[in-house]
Amino acid sequence: MPEKEVKLEKQLSPLNVWALAFGCIIGWGAFVMPGNTFLVKAGPMGTLIAMGIAALVMIVIAFNYSFMINHHPVAGGEFTYANEAFGKNHAFICSWFLGLSYLAIVPLNGTALALIGRNLMGGIFQVGFKYTVAGYDIFFGEICLAVVALVAFGIMSIRGVKTAGVFQTGLAVALVGGVAIITVAAIFSPEASLSNLAPAYYPGTSKLSAILAVVAVAPWAFVGFDTVPQAAEELKFSHKKTKVIMVVSILFGAAVYVLLNTVTAAVVPEGYANWVEYVNDLGNLSGLISLPTFHAAHQLLGTAGLLFIGIAVLAAILSGIIGFYMATSRLLYSMAKENVLPKWFGKLHPKYNTPANAILFVLVIALIAPFFGRTALGWIVDMSSTGAAIGYGYTSAAALKYAIREKNKSTIVTGIIGVVMAIAFLVLLLVPIPMFNCSLGKQSYICLIIWIVLGAIFFLASKKNRTN
Repeated sequence: MPEKEVKLEKQLSPLNVWALAFGCIIGWGAFVMPGNTFLVKAGPMGTLIAMGIAALVMIVIAFNYSFMINHHPVAGGEFTYANEAFGKNHAFICSWFLGLSYLAIVPLNGTALALIGRNLMGGIFQVGFKYTVAGYDIFFGEICLAVVALVAFGIMSIRGVKTAGVFQTGLAVALVGGVAIITVAAIFSPEASLSNLAPAYYPGTSKLSAILAVVAVAPWAFVGFDTVPQAAEELKFSHKKTKVIMVVSILFGAAVYVLLNTVTAAVVPEGYANWVEYVNDLGNLSGLISLPTFHAAHQLLGTAGLLFIGIAVLAAILSGIIGFYMATSRLLYSMAKENVLPKWFGKLHPKYNTPANAILFVLVIALIAPFFGRTALGWIVDMSSTGAAIGYGYTSAAALKYAIREKNKSTIVTGIIGVVMAIAFLVLLLVPIPMFNCSLGKQSYICLIIWIVLGAIFFLASKKNRTN
């Protein structure tokens, strides 16, 4: 008697899937980018406009994702779409870059836990032996913290998508609640003032270049909504609802970015005339005041403010770990099913029906990162933004191909826009354009070249499997 095929279980509700997407969009970066990216590039108004534009672009691309989910409601997302539309060679290229984009964010969130300890808990985990990698001090206590978190959430991911989905939903609610409390406090507190939002743009920069400089980070800022198609096989509701879920997650993500940035600019520490003076002086500061968003929360609500923003940041970090465990493992699982990866990656757990081997692989790779620190990991994450743009491009191109065949005019339009924007994002990331100052750094270029070389080697080695 033939063995019964084990399949992924349909356990995720619409709320679970929204939490998956939103939790992956918002991470540690949302709380530090106001000081080191948004304000210094565009200012409060420039960031507001840029995030509005970026959200609209991402929504158009999300329409393409929803179109493809309804055509191929299986795990794998971009890999599946590229494979069905253009063949296994294109699918391999897409998934090679996208896989790194997803995989890198798991350890990035794991090591971000140490930053909470350093900045909000008095360096409680900075204990044990210490060494330095690329100028970043690494403590044994912080390594242990990251390892425990990565192992715990890896086990949770293996034990069932329903458990992970419920926990992810709780984290997303906590994240929204923390940001909402800080925002409401800013509205009613005398510590925040609309007059502090002047100037609206960063001085000495044209409005257009300021706005485009922030729009350029959209592939990194919004990576996460595209985790929805990775879980398409596990949805217990109509796939037609995915469009609304992705749009809502993008809008929530954009709102969090804008609210945190605006609150940060509206609360200026004593001794500074405006936010411009403050952010320009960050390089000379240390401690809490060197983190504008956290300092704003403390200035608004005191210790309670740090508690609320701490809860929000912790929720953002943990939801990112869970979400990208899920997304990365489903991508690897779908690649194995199509013989692009060894079949080992496609084996499901006999009890929990989750891609346990793929999750274990992500866990093992992620456990390496805490020993090298965030500086080195940051180089990989920066260059992996190209993976998100490539994923957007392939999905939009696949949607365009299907739409032309079906004479679906609206998707033809969104498909063309998605392809054009994906190419534009890649140009901004890979071509140094001084006025935008958003291209990859030297170390990230080196990492990208190494990844391309490794991909070429793996491509040739796995060619036999792809033709079978």
